[in-house]
Amino acid sequence: MKNDPAVEEIKGIYSSIQDKILLRLKQFKKMWETGTNEDMFAELVFCILTPQSRAKSCWTAVEHLRNRGLLTNCDVNGIRKELNIVRFGNNKAEYIVSARKKLTINGRMSIKDILSRFDDPYQAREWLVKNIKGIGYKEASHFLRNIGKGEELAILDRHIFKNLELLGVIGEVPQNLSNKRYIEIEKGMQEFANRIKIPMSHLDFVLWSRETGELFK
Repeated sequence: MKNDPAVEEIKGIYSSIQDKILLRLKQFKKMWETGTNEDMFAELVFCILTPQSRAKSCWTAVEHLRNRGLLTNCDVNGIRKELNIVRFGNNKAEYIVSARKKLTINGRMSIKDILSRFDDPYQAREWLVKNIKGIGYKEASHFLRNIGKGEELAILDRHIFKNLELLGVIGEVPQNLSNKRYIEIEKGMQEFANRIKIPMSHLDFVLWSRETGELFK
């Protein structure tokens, strides 16, 4: 593996952006330590919006909702109007309102209290997938990573799959992805990360950066 050009390229990219990755992960950890429930809900909404939409457009939509005071108390119709820059905005507006109701206890947004019940991020991810509409394994993993509670989790999207295929971690990009297959690929990615001595959470950023040329969320 030492002489594999693709692996050497990955290591080179990692060396060039490692400091930026560490800073970003530090920001995520701070979210869990000092962020509000509304801060965390904004991250969840971002992850609900991302399927088949550009990440930057999704975050712009979240900021619009938040700046207008709509994120935590607006109905579906009001939220829908702010989602014209993401795909499937009608459905996603419904998912946002449903998630808000599910995560509210006694009239108070309680994301941190709910997630603190779980012993590890895998349990938290299972709960999110089963209880929050519009959230699959990828979105739940992304959310947990972004609030500092999921560094061990893989965020498997088309950019990551393309690179995992290049690196020989998977034989081909999956056309259909069951939860079982997601976990299998996640384990393969973890084993690969261990072999090349790049932490799992760092490897995700490296592969994303290789494909897009930037670090975002």
